[in-house]
Amino acid sequence: MTEIRLHNTRTRRKEGFSPLDADNVRMYVCGPTVYDRAHLGNARPAIVFDLLYRLLRHEYGPDHVTYVRNITDVDDKIIARARETGRPIDDITRETTRWYLDDMAALGCLEPDEMPRATEYIPQMIEMIEALTARGHAYAAQGHVLFAVESYAEYGRLSGRSVEDMIAGARVEVAPYKRDPMDFVLWKPAAGDEPGWDSPWGRGRPGWHIECSAMAHALLGASFDIHGGGNDLMFPHHENEIAQSCCAHPEGRFARYWMHNEMLQVEGKKMSKSLGNFFTVHDLLEQGWPGEVIRFVFLSTHYRKPMDWTEEKAREAKKTLRKWWDLTAPLNDVEIKCSAGFLDAIKDDLNTPAAIAELHRLAKQGDAAGLEAGLEFLGMNEAPYLGVGSFGFSVSREVLEAANRLARRWMELRQKRNFEEADRLKKQAGELGVELAVSRNDGVQVPSATVSGSPSVNQLDALSC
Repeated sequence: MTEIRLHNTRTRRKEGFSPLDADNVRMYVCGPTVYDRAHLGNARPAIVFDLLYRLLRHEYGPDHVTYVRNITDVDDKIIARARETGRPIDDITRETTRWYLDDMAALGCLEPDEMPRATEYIPQMIEMIEALTARGHAYAAQGHVLFAVESYAEYGRLSGRSVEDMIAGARVEVAPYKRDPMDFVLWKPAAGDEPGWDSPWGRGRPGWHIECSAMAHALLGASFDIHGGGNDLMFPHHENEIAQSCCAHPEGRFARYWMHNEMLQVEGKKMSKSLGNFFTVHDLLEQGWPGEVIRFVFLSTHYRKPMDWTEEKAREAKKTLRKWWDLTAPLNDVEIKCSAGFLDAIKDDLNTPAAIAELHRLAKQGDAAGLEAGLEFLGMNEAPYLGVGSFGFSVSREVLEAANRLARRWMELRQKRNFEEADRLKKQAGELGVELAVSRNDGVQVPSATVSGSPSVNQLDALSC
């Protein structure tokens, strides 16, 4: 059996994956700060680590994998949004958390096993800060508590940066209460209108970095297997997580494998509101791009390479899925199993371009069962089936299968040169909201059905008789 190999950011090489405990494989991924809709960049780590989650569940069993993805629900941006809108912070975070989960579900992402909210783990954060202070790794100053970076000799190992680079990259705040410019905030005072909690250092709230360390320790322990996120988090966020976690819990190793996805562009440029190319996931869904198509475009690029979202890629993804769903729709109670080539590609550091190339090969060979298994593994076969070619109108798999039976019956009539009966069938299907057509799959003519209405299975089957 091929072993899983993952690129470990910390060692800068691809390594064989061996969990600490095969009965309890543990992964932590940095989640969203909930104050607005998730943009396309937010979706990439959700999709990447959802695929890794699927792989781990496949290898070790669903009951032996714990996937934690946090929700940051106390933050300067959230507070600013509450002031702008006059709405309570709890209302904003509840609403935007629901938006995020709905959008990620539309992209085929499974929900993690645990989705801890930062505000639920304030006592654990305070306890960790107290431990860091007692061990000489943190100090209190003017209502703040700061981590003393110089106390941790391995600081910077993950990102491989020099002190000068780290200072520039962190955009450090020049503050009189800091002993060193690199020191970062663990706890800070809360103004009168800001959310705050009582602590040994006065009423305040946690810094951003401490929440992930506290929640990871509470849910996964002092040592766990994988920590993931976008490479924009590598420094300072993940660097700070390592420092404070290893210093507060020296008996553990924190995360053993670190994985980071590259950033996203839109039409070859960095996504920016000023350039007019800023999109949320909800924007694309509202424009009629179904989640399966968006997910396909994302997975077409290896997670460690920059990804470019373009409409051309989305159109090509739509065409490909249409062909593949045409092929897999007739399957009924057929045992499906991923091909060895497909699994080898996924196990090779989530090599999705190679896995998709294997699906193209299976489709060309007419291996519908292997194709279906691969699509399901990639998370593009679990949402309600979409009317083939319509993309955006959800129909049940049963209706889609009936529509395809009708399309095949129409094709048979045409091949027998019974054009009068074929034309009658096509007209009646159209009246039910089903368009029959002929498409080409690798040079071979195949019937296809586009469902834009709401016909019943019985209505469609009656026409096929």
